[in-house]
Amino acid sequence: MLTSDAFENNGKIPARHTCDGKNISPTFRISGVSSHTRSLALIMDDPDVPKQVRADGIWNHWVRFNIPSDTTAIAEGKEPDGNAGIGTAGNSTYHGPCPPDREHRYFFKLYALDAILNLPVGATKVDVERAMSGHILAQAELIGRYERKR
Repeated sequence: MLTSDAFENNGKIPARHTCDGKNISPTFRISGVSSHTRSLALIMDDPDVPKQVRADGIWNHWVRFNIPSDTTAIAEGKEPDGNAGIGTAGNSTYHGPCPPDREHRYFFKLYALDAILNLPVGATKVDVERAMSGHILAQAELIGRYERKR
């Protein structure tokens, strides 16, 4: 299970965690991870991007993999232990919500894996998803929403 002290599932992400604030990651709590888990992966993406901005309509905000399986929390503004992937903006750390047009949904997806992924630091979301194929023991998802004040 993946929860946050900052927002409830389908709730509003506070501005401090976005480009309109401090742009720092929220606190997360991780629970119910199987003892068979060897590593965790965390992906944050936005599937509501205008097609004229990204043809696939998805912006990858945060990609982390090979997070230790005994991780139970990620502190506000901190990167979890493990390897940094690369986001759409070329970022290797948390890149908060900054929707250009309207309210967007932000999917925080946590994967429990039965393997350590053999990927280099800087792997893309696609690389991580490919490497996870056949190794996912469980998945948790937390959705936050954000719309910029204009």
